[in-house]
Amino acid sequence: MIDVSTKFNTLRYARAEGFLHGKSETLSRVSEKTVPKGDVVEVARAAGITAAKRCADWIVFCHPIPLDWVEVSLTVEEEVIRVQAEVRSVWKTGVEMEAISAVSAALLNAYDMLKPLDDSLFFDNVRVVKKKGGKNDFKDRFKKKLPAAVLVISDSTFAGKRKDKSGKIIQAFLENQPVTVKVYEVLPDDEERIAARLRKLVDEEGVKLIFTTGGTGLGPKDLTPEATIKVIDREVPGIAEAIRRHGKERTPYAMLSRELVGVRGKNLIVNLPGSSRGAQESLEAIFPGVLHAFPMMAAAGHRKQDRKSGKNKEGTQHD
Repeated sequence: MIDVSTKFNTLRYARAEGFLHGKSETLSRVSEKTVPKGDVVEVARAAGITAAKRCADWIVFCHPIPLDWVEVSLTVEEEVIRVQAEVRSVWKTGVEMEAISAVSAALLNAYDMLKPLDDSLFFDNVRVVKKKGGKNDFKDRFKKKLPAAVLVISDSTFAGKRKDKSGKIIQAFLENQPVTVKVYEVLPDDEERIAARLRKLVDEEGVKLIFTTGGTGLGPKDLTPEATIKVIDREVPGIAEAIRRHGKERTPYAMLSRELVGVRGKNLIVNLPGSSRGAQESLEAIFPGVLHAFPMMAAAGHRKQDRKSGKNKEGTQHD
């Protein structure tokens, strides 16, 4: 199986369909409910719902997913029965296979009930026609990559007594984002020095996105949040809450971290934990959604993106 433990939940949706073909007189008996084996529509519908809920039992690499809603419908036409299935779940991975399984099971049951009456039966074109959910639904595109900085806050690393890991992890993660790391520095646990560097990066060097790592715990020299609050104009508590919630689901110690996130002008400053694992998990928790802060600060609001073109509905990309 694919490891999805690093992902966060989003609303997942899929709709699939398929078609059962047969003689018109056979399908008329479906509508009239005169098929010897019983009500084809209701039996097939029940079978489809059951198959969606048990998809992982017989498709090897599917995850057992807690489904919030499954609906299966059969529409009888002159020489075809259209089967549609819709599935919805708030989870880490998609529900396309559950929707296809529902359609397939409904078709198989309908076929079984009708085969004594019609040897011309066949079904085809089983496919997913729509799906939503996952990180790709929340990606913003930018004309130019956002200039970013990574600041490692640690006395021991600054003194050369310890190698940096978390800062390098942040850099590697950002390589796959619409971000370019212009600045990578190590600073000591000095509140005034951290605050001064944050101001300079934003006000003089044009850095739009700053990640700090370290100094967010309860130690006497953990002062990164105190330095950050001196610099920002407004807090963005939801980002910090997402970091802690994601971390708390993996270790209880995450609740002891004091990350602060805020904006200065139209620039974003994000405190991350000092541990390499904590930094990695925090980035996984907030990307790609965190980048939507920039179109919001540019007064673009929550305009939906065209996933193929990377343009919003007004036809422009973010500056």
